[in-house]
Amino acid sequence: MRPALLLVLCALLATVPMEAQRSRPAPPKPKPAPVAALKTEPAAVKCTELLGTGVKSHASFCFVLAGRDPAQGVLVTIPPHTGTATLTFALHNRHTYSEEQMKAGQGFAKYTAVIGVLSMTGDLLGRGAVESEFRSAKDLYDRVSGGAGPGGVKAVAPIGNEAVSVTIPANVEQVSLLGEVLEATTAAGRESAAPGRPVAIVSNVQVEYRPAPPARKR
Repeated sequence: MRPALLLVLCALLATVPMEAQRSRPAPPKPKPAPVAALKTEPAAVKCTELLGTGVKSHASFCFVLAGRDPAQGVLVTIPPHTGTATLTFALHNRHTYSEEQMKAGQGFAKYTAVIGVLSMTGDLLGRGAVESEFRSAKDLYDRVSGGAGPGGVKAVAPIGNEAVSVTIPANVEQVSLLGEVLEATTAAGRESAAPGRPVAIVSNVQVEYRPAPPARKR
């Protein structure tokens, strides 16, 4: 065989593997995991001291007590979530209604309450505040069933209605609501936050979150 022809054949044979490698299709890229849609649902709440159920709203009202220990507060469970979650609730002042005081012209009351939303390690995540005044029964937000008063309602009732929203970090699975400040002027005098005593009332506790993907099986 001629030397020139031999060199051409060797060159062709050397290029075959490279061309075959170039013609191979690239492996498909893995598809990204689908992003879960936002979900809003009533939160699981462990209430230290329950007031009861509203006659008109049918909401469950829970006292927020003054204190600093997260374990003693209103405990709210945050479902497993991706990214941050949002905790929302309605915040009310606490008023004790007295028909006798109303007849005596001593029914006026004014309230300011501040509560904190804390992680179980004591980190402050946010605050909520509500301010309201009482002059007549129509100022009450709702009446609570289960009492000995006329119509079977309790004397203690929520007044005022402030919407509160707090961002919950991705690594927090439970938070605590604790009372911080109470400034109340009533017929009985002035009242402030005392450890273990009600500062405010919460209702309609909900959480908005993006569900975390299920844990992978080993």
